[in-house]
Amino acid sequence: MSMSSGSDLPLFPLSAVLYPAGRMQLRIFERRYLEMVRECTRSGSGFGVCQILQGSEVGATALPAAVGTLAQIVDFYTGEDGLLGLTIEGAMRFHVVRTRVRDDGLLRGDVAWLPPEPSHAVPVEFALLQTILERLIENLAPHWREVPRSSYDDAGWLGYRLAELLPLSADEHQRLLELDDPLERLHELQLILPRFQRP
Repeated sequence: MSMSSGSDLPLFPLSAVLYPAGRMQLRIFERRYLEMVRECTRSGSGFGVCQILQGSEVGATALPAAVGTLAQIVDFYTGEDGLLGLTIEGAMRFHVVRTRVRDDGLLRGDVAWLPPEPSHAVPVEFALLQTILERLIENLAPHWREVPRSSYDDAGWLGYRLAELLPLSADEHQRLLELDDPLERLHELQLILPRFQRP
């Protein structure tokens, strides 16, 4: 796992994994995260999303996984409950080198950027995964319905979209994020799929 030079990032531990190019909605109400959003908006920067290994999203600072994804804010909205809502989109993956907690409880990390994955066409042996993703998108992710057909032929995009839409365990989600090879990710997903087939 090679890494490029690092950055200092605010970290947002979540009980979910954000994958590159994936989208997620967040509700923001804790003061530390409201301030984080203000800082990111002022600077045009993003923040790191890491899955929680220990602790919870609210209250005391949680222990984050070592590999996470840079989140860019793409939309703001006010929820029915009056809370600030964000739509975020995943960008580069990173490895957390060290963390520290600010006085307001916000977790920050020194991170090293993981290189972009190599581009691979989807081998014919994974064609079934393309069909399964089409069905999942039709039922669960209408925002992906208009993507060009060529996206389904990209091994990285196919693997990340399947990983975010399949009901996997927290450990499986994190493992699939940490893999550096998109073909290895597709192979692991193919091994997992029989679990969801009807007898």
